[in-house]
Amino acid sequence: MNDTTPEMMRLHRELLMQQTGEERLRMASSMFATCKTMALASFGNVSEKEKRVRLFLRFYGSDFDPQTRARIVAAIRRG
Repeated sequence: MNDTTPEMMRLHRELLMQQTGEERLRMASSMFATCKTMALASFGNVSEKEKRVRLFLRFYGSDFDPQTRARIVAAIRRG
């Protein structure tokens, strides 16, 4: 769903591009940290390895075919 007008999208992009590369990188890093914190909070009381597995699956799981994903999860669990 996209409820943003083309004019607002253009203005948003213009404002972002006025920032330096460093400012945009800092903003992206902060947003990722916030997403990671929210994801970790949703996992409940699980082991550190299981948190790593769930973070991988949440953020990157769809980037891999099932066999590769299973190998990566196994490697994380072996730690």
